[in-house]
Amino acid sequence: MAKENKQERPGSPCVNFSMHLSIVIPAFNEERLIERCIQSITASLSANRSPGFTSEIIVVDNNSTDNTADLARQAGAQVVFEPINQIGRARNAGAAEATGDWLLFVDADSELNPGLLADILRLIEDGKSVGCGSTLHMQGLPWWGNWMFQLWKGTSILFRWAPGALVVCRSDAFRDVGGFNQELYAADEIRLSEDLKQWGRQHGLQFIILRTHPLETSARKVTLYSPREIAGQILRVILHPRRTLQDKKQLSVWYDGRR
Repeated sequence: MAKENKQERPGSPCVNFSMHLSIVIPAFNEERLIERCIQSITASLSANRSPGFTSEIIVVDNNSTDNTADLARQAGAQVVFEPINQIGRARNAGAAEATGDWLLFVDADSELNPGLLADILRLIEDGKSVGCGSTLHMQGLPWWGNWMFQLWKGTSILFRWAPGALVVCRSDAFRDVGGFNQELYAADEIRLSEDLKQWGRQHGLQFIILRTHPLETSARKVTLYSPREIAGQILRVILHPRRTLQDKKQLSVWYDGRR
């Protein structure tokens, strides 16, 4: 793409090399939001179309009991079935089917935007990074939810921990570090961030958190769960991290099925 075209389309990257991007969406009972998620991805891909850039969208049906899989197919995504209900396992199942040079994991209750995808593509073309995460934006948070959200945002930027809602990385690095740790039922994105940073240091590459165009993601956990429930969940993770993160029964905020 010529430089003039890049100026005519602000925010659009200039991809001057062949690159195939695999977008993986883990989904459990997401019939309310899966179409919106895929539509946002399709629109972002269309806005960043350029020679040499190809992509695929893979939805991992993580043993849903609703219409998630059919809606994903109708929206144009490839659907993979993973019978064991676990976030990291679902992400790994999607990565196993992916054919891309790079992997982009995004949650089904999130919406990608063209500016964020443009930032990701520029990072890939720059060749200095093993991967990235992004800051998030949530609408409608109560004061206590916003306080917790801002605390996580600062922690994510400081330690360069990708949020689970968006993780991007080279596929070879992902394979080398073993993907998402399936001993963990939550916080597996933090472990992967650390693994990718270590892999990156060995290869002279960085892992960063993008901040210019935050990913829009759902605030439903804050509306579906009381402050007491969320505080109790966080406290269990802080006091007994290994035992809690390795036991799905102790992670109700992630796994009790409320939608």
